[in-house]
Amino acid sequence: MRPVTSRPLCATIALVAATLCTGLAGCTAQQAYSSGQAWQRNECQKMPDASSRSRCLEAAGMSADAYRRETEAAKAAR
Repeated sequence: MRPVTSRPLCATIALVAATLCTGLAGCTAQQAYSSGQAWQRNECQKMPDASSRSRCLEAAGMSADAYRRETEAAKAAR
């Protein structure tokens, strides 16, 4: 099993959340992010390695505001 890195995982989460919200009327960015978090936590639980699982769950616990700030900082650094 290939280890999951945070950047592709975040992209996957965003894609899944966006896909889920496409068909749902009134889906806010916060709801999309929450759906992505729930999906990510579920994927983290599938990891056999405890330390990888712990890091994954920590990343999944990031608030939407913290994620937005981190994303904006990364874009500004380019």
